[in-house]
Amino acid sequence: MSTVADDIWAILRELAQSQQETDRKFQETDRKFQETDHKFQETDHKFQETDHKFQETDRKFQETDRKIKEVAASIGRLGNRLGEFIEDAVRPAVVRLFRQRGIDVHEVHQNICAQRGDEGVEVDLLVVNVVEMVAVECKSCLSVDDVNEHLERLAKIKRLLPSYADKRVLGAVAAMVIDDHVAQYAYRKGLYVIGQSGDHLEIRNAENFIAKVW
Repeated sequence: MSTVADDIWAILRELAQSQQETDRKFQETDRKFQETDHKFQETDHKFQETDHKFQETDRKFQETDRKIKEVAASIGRLGNRLGEFIEDAVRPAVVRLFRQRGIDVHEVHQNICAQRGDEGVEVDLLVVNVVEMVAVECKSCLSVDDVNEHLERLAKIKRLLPSYADKRVLGAVAAMVIDDHVAQYAYRKGLYVIGQSGDHLEIRNAENFIAKVW
C-alpha cells in the first residue's frame, strides 16, 4: 500500500521526467534554430556574392556602353570626313559629266544651306547654268532612304532658295557604293546617278534618260 510519501515521489519523478523531456525539446529546438540561422547566414552570403556579381556585370555593361559610344562617335567623325572627301571628288567631275549630257555648267557651289522660318535645306553640290541647276547629294554608300530624302529636298529647294526659282531644277545622287536596286530606284524617280567606274566617276543612267524637273 502506497503512502503519501510514495505518491509525492512519484509526482516528483514525473515532473523531473517532464522537465527532462522539455529540456530535450528546447535543446532540439535551439539546435534547429542554430541550423536555420546558419542557413540564413549562408543564404545572406550567397546574396552578397550575387549582388557583387550583379555590380560587376553592371560595371562591365557600363564600360561596354561607353566603348560603343566612343566607337559610334569615331565612326560619325569618319563618316563626316568621308562625306567631305566624296564631295571634293565629285565636284570637279560634275562639270565634265553634265556637259557630256548636254547640260552646260557655269557654276558649281558646295555645301549650300538655307533656312527660312522653321524650314531648312542643305545641298552638297549645286551645279548651275543660265536655265538649269542640278542639286547633287553625295554619300559614301547610297540607300533608298537617302534617295527619298533627296526627293524631299528637291521638292522645297525653289521655295527655300528663291534666287533659283526661275530655273529648271534637276536632281542627282553620287556615291562610292551604290547597290543596283538603289540605282534603279533613283532612275525611276527621275534622278541622275553618279557612281564609281574604275578610276573615274560616271553617270550611270542610259543616254536616253530624261530627268525629272522640279
